[in-house]
Amino acid sequence: MDELVHRLNSIDDSYYDFVCAISAYARKKTSRLEAVLSFLKQNPTASSSEVVRFVSEQDDFYEDAAYEDIKYGA
Repeated sequence: MDELVHRLNSIDDSYYDFVCAISAYARKKTSRLEAVLSFLKQNPTASSSEVVRFVSEQDDFYEDAAYEDIKYGA
């Protein structure tokens, strides 16, 4: 995690909430951490927006989303 936080903070347009959000996503699974680190290593000039796009396109991104339970016709 230390390497990830360091790399995220080193991004030119990095900001606190970005680092917190990407770190929280990666902290939940080793595979997530490895994927984000790999992306950052392969894309050393990536912007924060590019990292957010990468993470949001991951298959497991929505596992953490909270959805409102709406029931129709009840």
